[in-house]
Amino acid sequence: MPVTIGSLLLVLGLFQVKHMFADFFLQTPRMLSGRCEYWHMGRAQHAGVHAIGSVLLFLVVGAPVVFALAIAALEWVVHFNIDYGKASYSDRKALQPNQAKYWHAMGFDQFLHQMTYLAMAWAWVEFAH
Repeated sequence: MPVTIGSLLLVLGLFQVKHMFADFFLQTPRMLSGRCEYWHMGRAQHAGVHAIGSVLLFLVVGAPVVFALAIAALEWVVHFNIDYGKASYSDRKALQPNQAKYWHAMGFDQFLHQMTYLAMAWAWVEFAH
């Protein structure tokens, strides 16, 4: 797929759909429990869902397989650590959904994920064509 404003917007839109499903609809109780430990298998699986979604997304838009796998591996590491940071902070502060700081942490977590998608889209434009 040639890079145009439309194709870039399509990729960014597909990231939004992928993120909505992976972050909100496909998380299992195992992925959500015990998230304050650094090495948490549920968090690893959750980041894996994101990575698999990104591989599929990049393949759909014609990115090379090696590119898709490399970017998804980087996304896995970044997503895993962003989620750990939010879980760790939220646990230390004993945050609950009825507190503003809970939503600040949630919003910052989502902001960091969106910045990751901008970086991934940039990499697609720069290196996958």
